[in-house]
Amino acid sequence: MTVKKPKIVVLGAGYAGMMTTKRLTQQFAPEEVDITLVNKHNYHYQTTWLHEVAAGTIDVNRSRIMISDVINTRHVNFVHDTVKKINKENKTVELDNGTLSYDFLVIGLGFEKATFGIPGMDEHAFSIQSVDKSRMIRDHIEYQFSRYRNEQDPDPSMLTIVVGGAGFTGIEFLGELAERIPALCKKYDIPRQDVKIIDIEAMSTILPGFDEDLLSYAKESLESRGIEFKLGTMIKEVKADRVIVGEDRQEIKTDTFVWTGGVQANRIIGESGFELTKGKVNVDATLRTPEQDDVFILGDCAWVMNEETGKPYPPTAQIAIQEADVCAHNIKTLIYGGTLRTFQFDNKGTVASLGGSDAMGTVFEGTKLYGMQAKVMKNVIDDRYLFMLGGPKLVLRKGKFRPF
Repeated sequence: MTVKKPKIVVLGAGYAGMMTTKRLTQQFAPEEVDITLVNKHNYHYQTTWLHEVAAGTIDVNRSRIMISDVINTRHVNFVHDTVKKINKENKTVELDNGTLSYDFLVIGLGFEKATFGIPGMDEHAFSIQSVDKSRMIRDHIEYQFSRYRNEQDPDPSMLTIVVGGAGFTGIEFLGELAERIPALCKKYDIPRQDVKIIDIEAMSTILPGFDEDLLSYAKESLESRGIEFKLGTMIKEVKADRVIVGEDRQEIKTDTFVWTGGVQANRIIGESGFELTKGKVNVDATLRTPEQDDVFILGDCAWVMNEETGKPYPPTAQIAIQEADVCAHNIKTLIYGGTLRTFQFDNKGTVASLGGSDAMGTVFEGTKLYGMQAKVMKNVIDDRYLFMLGGPKLVLRKGKFRPF
């Protein structure tokens, strides 16, 4: 008598999806379960490196990793397709080119920009959201330099770059711009003072959650390289050639507005009938939805509550990777029995790059790092993930510490 193998379907090849798939292949032999990974691209990309792609400080291919290079496709059925809808009732997933059934579903479909209802944000704002969208920002910025250099009477708005949001992505992008802009000025023979980089943030501080000393260091570092901050200022409207800010509706003329001010779960989640809270799904401590005990939601699609603070954890790459461990364990437990694990975040610290050799942040038990020391630690963190995903060969090919 043939025993039916449980079908595990993982949607999305971001940090959570890739690491869950990796852990599942380590916990199950091929004859025990059918594992399917679905992704709309045949590559995984380093979301935390996209700000570098967008600024043009790293080549786009450094951020991309072919899925077949790090996932054993003899053990995992990789489906290169786009998810259209999840049908919870009959336990199927509709794709552009077919339908999959599942016994256990892992949703890691990533994020979309959250516009908060700001008029014109959808139509006119760039966003650091994917490899292609980030590459578009890079190409657009360089095109503006070329236009400025070649027009008889160029408009200053061509070289006015406005960034919306001063969270992690916004600050790291500003740091990369601070490095990239002088190189573009030299390339196109344009004075640095002709370029304006303005950050607009509704809160009164940058990088909420960081220590005051670290925040002061980051802000001073960026300001010393020509970044202007407008804190405590709300964006009211985005138009094709300007951003309107503040209660007095000040107009800032710009041909380049990049929004980094918020994300929400992929819209497929809501369209498939999952209940959303502020754009994401509240999951329990085992990372499952309250309604379906066979559906796990991870990464940018989920809110996981921190019981100590009563607030959800921020959806960082570090958390997504740790969620993958819990998810894979719990799927094995649901199949074979045992004790389900609950998610407990092991905070190894957070380091923010400020461009070039500069960075700041905390590691381990709150030890503060600044400058080159922090930058080295940031690179170690990045390379550690590559090692977990693909071993030393992947670190040598894609890592920040490469011998060539």
